[in-house]
Amino acid sequence: MDMALSKAKQLVSSHPVLVFSKTYCGYCTRVKQLLTQLGANYTVIELNMESDGAEMQSALAEWTGQRTVPNVFIGGKHIGGCDNVMAVHASGKLVALLTEAGALSVTA
Repeated sequence: MDMALSKAKQLVSSHPVLVFSKTYCGYCTRVKQLLTQLGANYTVIELNMESDGAEMQSALAEWTGQRTVPNVFIGGKHIGGCDNVMAVHASGKLVALLTEAGALSVTA
């Protein structure tokens, strides 16, 4: 568990936007589609494709209190799942968060 947690934290700290996902998850797909539509540069870790995916998911649950995917981090901050990401977007704050994290290039 400790190795999975340190791996998850290392991944989060080395990517401006990180989505812990599963390939077959519809909520994950919605978040990835939204980030793509916004033109964000993001990284996806498909937990069901990782040899230590189950351990990482358990470690994420311990770290963030969220067991489900998607589990989204922007600028090292835990945003949450699909509903949280959509709510942040609906409030108009998602683009600012992505820009601040360096995941969106600001076009003049």
